[in-house]
Amino acid sequence: MSEFRLAFPACVVAGKHRLTAEDIVLLRKHSFPEGIRTSDDVVAMLALNNSCPEKCADWNAFFVEQLAGFIVHYTYPQGSLDEINVAWIMRMFTTDGVVNSALELELILHVMEISADVPVELRALALDQLRLAITDNIGGYKLSRAIDRRGISRQDVDYAMRIFRSVAEGGIIPVSSVEYGVLQQIEQATLSGANHPHWAGIMAAVELRAYAEPRRSRWLRIVDEEPVSEAAVA
Repeated sequence: MSEFRLAFPACVVAGKHRLTAEDIVLLRKHSFPEGIRTSDDVVAMLALNNSCPEKCADWNAFFVEQLAGFIVHYTYPQGSLDEINVAWIMRMFTTDGVVNSALELELILHVMEISADVPVELRALALDQLRLAITDNIGGYKLSRAIDRRGISRQDVDYAMRIFRSVAEGGIIPVSSVEYGVLQQIEQATLSGANHPHWAGIMAAVELRAYAEPRRSRWLRIVDEEPVSEAAVA
């Protein structure tokens, strides 16, 4: 059992029903004066997020900004992602491939946006949240989707382009076989006549490429330490 305990004022904030803007000011000043920099800071953030049923918009921005910054800039490889980061993200924020909340999905998307390199597995995971919203009516993206229907909406098009924007160039969207497989599942689950016209443009721009990304390993692991996992499920 984890011996981790929240320090003041985080322990007091964690006991509240709703996180307010004033609580965020307290946390910034006393609990995280330098931002999220250590595994214990990550544990505290996840515990706060899980303990308070209601959160203000300031908390959502703080949670996404701080955790994404830590994952990308304060763990190896700094400024980028590797398979260990991605495995931790999947373990912490998904259940059987489903991102658990709209806030955690926003965190994943922001991690992708600020990282210099994003493994294809993470892009495929994010894209699959659109497929899950359409076919199974579940997941963090479904919770934020304005129109609950099986066709592709403008919101869905914007979501897909948010995932592919960093790799799209010259009218081409290069994808791996796993990403292409998700796109094909989305195509099969929707009727072309019911889809936003820009979706056809995305599919026309897709170019399947063979990716042979080097498998990297490292001795030092930061974000995937066992105490972080324990706090998330506590």
